[in-house]
Amino acid sequence: MTTASSSAILALDQGTSSTRAIVFDRTGGVAAMAQRELPQSYPQPGWVEHDARRIWADQLATAREALAAAGAGRVAALGITNQRETTVLWDRASGEPLHPAIVWQDRRTAETCAALRAQGLEAEVRARTGLLLNPYFSGTKLKWLLDRIPGARARAQRGELAFGTIDSWLLWMLSGGAAASTRAQAVHATDVSNASRTLLWNIHTRQWDDTLLRALDIPRELLPQVLPSSHVYGHTAPGLLPVALPIGALAGDQQAALFGQGCVRPGLAKNTYGTGCFLLLHTGGTALASGNGLLTTAAAQIGGGATSNGKPAGAPQYALEGGVFVGGAVVQWLRDGLNAISASAEVERLAQSVPDSGGVVFVPAFTGLGAPYWRADATGTITGLTRGSTVAHVARAALESIAFQSAALLQAMNADMRAAGTREAPDGLQHLVTELRVDGGASANDLLMQFQADLLGIPVVRPQVLETTALGAALLAGLSCGVYSGWADIEALPRNSRRFLPSLSASQAAARLQAWEHAVRKALTA
Repeated sequence: MTTASSSAILALDQGTSSTRAIVFDRTGGVAAMAQRELPQSYPQPGWVEHDARRIWADQLATAREALAAAGAGRVAALGITNQRETTVLWDRASGEPLHPAIVWQDRRTAETCAALRAQGLEAEVRARTGLLLNPYFSGTKLKWLLDRIPGARARAQRGELAFGTIDSWLLWMLSGGAAASTRAQAVHATDVSNASRTLLWNIHTRQWDDTLLRALDIPRELLPQVLPSSHVYGHTAPGLLPVALPIGALAGDQQAALFGQGCVRPGLAKNTYGTGCFLLLHTGGTALASGNGLLTTAAAQIGGGATSNGKPAGAPQYALEGGVFVGGAVVQWLRDGLNAISASAEVERLAQSVPDSGGVVFVPAFTGLGAPYWRADATGTITGLTRGSTVAHVARAALESIAFQSAALLQAMNADMRAAGTREAPDGLQHLVTELRVDGGASANDLLMQFQADLLGIPVVRPQVLETTALGAALLAGLSCGVYSGWADIEALPRNSRRFLPSLSASQAAARLQAWEHAVRKALTA
């Protein structure tokens, strides 16, 4: 058990554009933070890579900085949250990656996915994994590596290589893989939330799926052990950090944010507004298949004897997920492409200089449209321009596009829940979403949050501390390592938040959403 003097938690938050370490006190307050920007590599059009060694070095450096600032003796546990789907393949003996990490945004396996669809595997993949055959996910990235690195598949079959998403890579390095003297003790594992994004893990049997492994020609010997998100995976190797810490949680970033927002019951939803937007709806113990273009995924799972909302330890938990490809990135386009603003923070003031968008609707389909449309052929479109339109109207329409895309996701989720309500629906899935909890950088924009509430017709709730992804990893680690005795401890923590209440009538919101869908149809036929 921990003591009052050692009840802080270190969260490692490894994202697409930065690597951070945050120490949270027991109440969920930020005690210290350190951050490094992560360079992106684009070796070919559509390819995106990271240096896995750089990720490790930056994560270790930020962990040391945060612990030094907070006082290492206060910290009782460590949790990891990570950019999902990004794929690392490394040598177990040397600890060296065989290739740069292939990032979740990478599209190099589009032809592989098309070939698998042509073989009729789409329905099978969907039924087993809850996912689509898309380059987004890890499985085809791993196949690409094995196909192109000489001898890799044979070495994998001999057990010489290891595959993992970023959580597995960091866990392996932290638990001994960073040094030859401790490498034999390194832990090769992942959690259910990351495993469920690989195209290789069956969300129903909760096992690596032999049918999918054969289809992608991936040796089972490569794969990490899959464990609950809140679980003591091991301890940091001696000398890495000022104190040896239990590694008490792994969770993909979006599932960590879902947990950090307190969405542990069916019908609770959160939306993260970052470069893209990710809206997740907790569906309890039911892996609800979507009929409306959403993904079914594993939510963070409690283990180690702790309970969550009365569920027994180890009980599987699921979520529906929808992703928006271009969320906050549309503001970057206003800055870098249109030169309408010199800094992203200026967009709210520019958008507020006009009372509305003046009929302008912006569909930022720069890389196609994600859920619930899934149209790679969609193109960016601006409709409703008149002689009176100004750059301020375009800026306002750009901000509104983030809310419109997120509203389309929530509409799809409500439709799936209504469908669940027409049949026997365990865990009360027939209840529609009554509020949306929000986080991420763009959620700091009051104009955007108010418009989101107006479109949805429900309150939008923004916490005072927006670091909910890292907080989720910290809370999960706190549960497995004794900082918290159960969900009741976490639920009792102070949660200061601001509520944005709808100000449009239902008919006004419906008219705005109709105009959006009209513009989407234009984007699909441009």
